[in-house]
This record gives sequence, C-alpha cells and structure tokens, in this order.
Amino acid sequence: MRSLSAGKFFWYPTATARDTRSCKSLGRTAEPQLNILLQRRSYSSRAPANGKHPNAQISRGIFDFDFFFAPRHSIHAAAKRSLAITQPQPQISGGLPFEVDLVFLSGVEKKGSEVMTRLAHLTGSQLDARLAQKEAEFESRFEDTFKLSGKVQGEKEIEVGRAALSNMIGGIGYFYGQSRVAIPAELRPQEPEPGSPDYWLYWPAALFTAVPSRSFFPRGFLWDEGFHQLLISRWDRSMSLDIIGHWLDLMNIDGWIPREQILGAEARSKVPEDFITQYTSNANPPALMLAIRGLARSLESDIKQGRAKEEDIEYFKTIFPRLQAWFNWFNTTQTGKEPGTYYWHGRDSKTIRELNPQTLTSGFDDYPRASHPTDDERHVDLWCWMAVAADTMALVARLTGEPHESYEATAEGLKNLKRLNEMHYDMDSGHYYDFGLHTEEVKLRWKEVQDPNTGVTQRILRRVVLKKPKLGWVKHFGYVSFFPFAMRIIPADSTIMGHHLELLTNHRLLWTNFGLRSLATTSSIFMKYNTEHDAPYWRGPVWMNMNYLILSALHGYSQEEGHYKSTAGILYPQLRENLIRNVVQRYYESGYIWENYDLRSQGKGQGSHPFTGWSSLILLIMAEMY
Repeated sequence: MRSLSAGKFFWYPTATARDTRSCKSLGRTAEPQLNILLQRRSYSSRAPANGKHPNAQISRGIFDFDFFFAPRHSIHAAAKRSLAITQPQPQISGGLPFEVDLVFLSGVEKKGSEVMTRLAHLTGSQLDARLAQKEAEFESRFEDTFKLSGKVQGEKEIEVGRAALSNMIGGIGYFYGQSRVAIPAELRPQEPEPGSPDYWLYWPAALFTAVPSRSFFPRGFLWDEGFHQLLISRWDRSMSLDIIGHWLDLMNIDGWIPREQILGAEARSKVPEDFITQYTSNANPPALMLAIRGLARSLESDIKQGRAKEEDIEYFKTIFPRLQAWFNWFNTTQTGKEPGTYYWHGRDSKTIRELNPQTLTSGFDDYPRASHPTDDERHVDLWCWMAVAADTMALVARLTGEPHESYEATAEGLKNLKRLNEMHYDMDSGHYYDFGLHTEEVKLRWKEVQDPNTGVTQRILRRVVLKKPKLGWVKHFGYVSFFPFAMRIIPADSTIMGHHLELLTNHRLLWTNFGLRSLATTSSIFMKYNTEHDAPYWRGPVWMNMNYLILSALHGYSQEEGHYKSTAGILYPQLRENLIRNVVQRYYESGYIWENYDLRSQGKGQGSHPFTGWSSLILLIMAEMY
C-alpha cells in the first residue's frame, strides 16, 4: 500500500478541510491555513454518547476500522522526510518509486519542540512500526474470519482476497444531503411558473454506506448495498447493522427508498442531470433482504445457543416496522395484472432511440425485456426477489415475536412451482422467461432528421419496429432466466432442476471459462448496442453478483439430498475455479478488480475500475461463504 506503481503522484491540498474524525463533524471546515504533514490510512467514526448516529434513528453507533490493506495502485504515501506545506495550492511530484508521509496536524502555530515530537510519532520508523503491527493484526483477523488457507491455491489468491475486503471497507463513506424526488404527475401544477423545478427535495438525510467504485460511482446504490453487506457483515456485524439502519432511515411514509443516493453538490457533480431525479413509483431490487436474512439467521443461531445479545434482538425489533413498510410498498406498487405477479415499473414506452427500452429499476439496465412496455408485463426476477423478501420477513417476525403467518404463506405461494411455471415457464424450451408485449423484429436504423427550429439536418439512429408485437414469452435467456435457480425456488429433486444444470454448462448459453455470461449467445440482442452510444452492459459480460448467487445455489443444491446432488457437486467447483482464476489473473495483469469481465477478450476486466463493490464477493467465493 505504500508505493505507487506507475506514472507520477500529484497531490493538491486545499485551503480548508473537513474533520473526518466524527460523522457528527462532517461539513465543519478547518482553519483557513491548513498545515498538512501526513494523511494516515485510518478512519474513525464515533457516535455521540447516546449511541445514536446524528440524523439517523436505526444507526448502531461506534465504528473504528483503523487499518485496511490494499497492496496495489493505492495513493498512500509514506515518507523518508517531512514536509511542512502551507501554501494555498502546493504540488508534490516525484519519479517512481518514491514514498512520502502526509500528516494532518492541528495546533502547529505553537512554538517549540512539541510539534516536532508529535510529528515524529506520526511519521518515519514509528509509523512504520505501527503500520507493521496493524498489518499483522489485519492478516491474522482475515485468516480467522475467512480461513482461505487450504481453500485457494496460494498467497496470490489470498492477496486478492485481502485487497477485495480492504477496498470494500475503504469505500465506506458518510454522505449528507437531499435527494431530488420527481413531483408526481397528479400533483404538478397545470401551469407551472417558468423555470420552476419539476422535483421536490427529500428531507436532509445522512447515509453511512459502502459504494460500488470510489472513482466512478462514489455514492450509495440500494441494490448494490445488499451485496456489499453480504461481505461486510462477515467482517464487522455491527458496522453492517449500522449501514442497513441508515438505508432504512431513508424510507418515506409509504415505504419507498430512493434507489440511488445522490446527496450533496459533490455527489451531483458526478451524475448526469437526467439521472439525478428519483421517482417514487420506481423500485430497485430488495437485495438488502439477502443480507438481513443472513444476519437474522445468525441471530437465530445465537438465540438457540443462548449467546444472543439483547441489543441485536432490539435492533431487529426496531427495523421490523421499516421492513414491513418496504415489503408492503412492493406489494402495492409493483404488482402485475395476474394475482401474485410483479413487474418493474419505470420503463419508457415511448422511446424512439433504444433498441429495447431499459429497465433501470431492475438493476439489469439494458437486459432485454418486452419490446413494448405495458402493465401486462410479468418479470420473473422480481417474483423471485419477493419470494426472498417474504421469507426474510417471516424469519424476522418470528425472531421478534411479531405475527409471521401471513409472510410464511406469501413465501410458500411464491415458491409454489406450479404457479411459478404457469406465469413464467416455457414448456417448449424449458426456460424461465418474462412475459409481455413483445416482438423480435426491432432494429436500429439511421435516419436523417431536420431540426424544425434551426433547419439543420442530422443523422440519428432510431428504433424501427418491423413486426407488430404480441403478448407472450420474452425469449431471451440469461441471468433473469436463472433467478428461480439462483434463489433456490426450484426443488432439488425436480426434473426442472436437472434441466437447469444442463443449461448451465451449455457454452452457447451462459457457461464460459471466466464465469457465467449475463446473456446467451442465442439471444438476438446478445452484445448489441442499445443506442448509438450505449454499449452492451448486461448483454453478455460476466458479473460477479449474479455469479455469486448462482454459485451459492449450486453449493446449496450440492449439499441437499436429491437426484441431482452429485451433478451440482461436480459443477460447483468448476464454476468457482473459473471465477477465482480469472479475477486473480486480471488483478495481477492490471492491478484492479473490475466492474465486469469481457468474454470477447478472454475474460479481461472492463467497465469502471477499481470496482470493489459487489465484485469483492470474489472473497466470499474463495471462502465458500454463502
């Protein structure tokens, strides 16, 4: 972590700084003259004495993660000499390799040896010794937690696992601000004043959260956070509970949570204007339920063994009304025409630029859905998410003494294979599909269009429908088709299970040597651009979050008695090894963990990087923690 690997290191301190020692003090500026001598790689976030985070009701309180390990491409500098920097815009540069300690030191206006004594404690050999101690402590705790020795080939894999965890923890931040929420159409003035905004500001809110990528996505995403907490909860349960509490504190009276948290001017500066406003009709996968279910199962085990902490039980009692409101919101706003079905709202039925209208709300942005969005749609992934949510609600209700029967009944209904098959299973192909108004005969074609205001003619790529759509299966096989498998809704002894294991290994469908691709090569939209500029995103590349879910299911089925236990047991280590080998190889080639991996270039990383959000699940895959 102490060296840079390429190029030059440029660092520009500003004239003011935020005190990051306490969440409560965020936003406070330092003295006009900032004296900068060392940036430590520790972060401490301490709550007030009452144990409650400011601006949040369910926060857990005290966190102190003094050390995290990131061996490559980091911007920590450790010094051989001290620098007192007081100029308004100083610059430090150097040829590689070089090291420098940067210290934030207050009270330097005092004279005498006190400042130098303090400086000596924070730099040089004393810093080296402290860091070595913390590194050893980290490595010991890491091995005690994940027990990778014997589960992976060697130190190279363990180093990648450490980097995955460290950067996930290092990406946790504290944000404060107000989301923009679109004014519902029925509440908008008929004749709005010129220049008046078409949004309301959410209440000022705090959010303690991990982020997918500090450089490219430095903000909270609702469905990403569910996957983040699968890892963070294994490392620091209390921290995970606090983060989940902050997210639930963002819920409005109806049970809706904004899916993307763009809080404050700095966060907004990283997001295109068109994507800032959130819509109260739109959902996002309730992936937090995965983490909550895992934490609840852990508490259930603690209760049975008589070692449960009262504060943990009280925590679940506190969040239960929020979970209840969230669950009810889904069941009143995202339901389909057929009883017990669901569909993602928020698709654009009037687009003339997109090959297939995006479904941003599902998390699978450009994954192909019905070509013509209507309220006749049924989305199989949302059905399965709701099955997980109902199962989680039933568990939390039992643990907290709340009525649980209705949640258990809902979970059983959504796990009913006969009903699921009626709504989503194509008997001819043996695939699970979405349902909707659809045609395959849609193309993007260039057309010359004249601007009526300027008279300027330009070529644009427009959507052309060549055949009238009709209601039916949306025959695109990919991640969405595997949701009943990934969420373990398919019974272990079902013939459908056996067929899905065959589908899994079909190289024309999802199987590659680098993990499972997101869309089958047989799809008409495989690796197709959605607009002139929108490259394929969920139309082929390998994504770690879905590979983790499917691998988790394979592991579970390999442990469960049934006709296909042995087959699942054979496929599980093959897929696991493919994922680990590719991520480790690409890490050592490039120095990064990536957003996704491109099968066309033999599994090379692509997209934003470093991406140590859900791609860090590679550590749980190494540790076989599901």
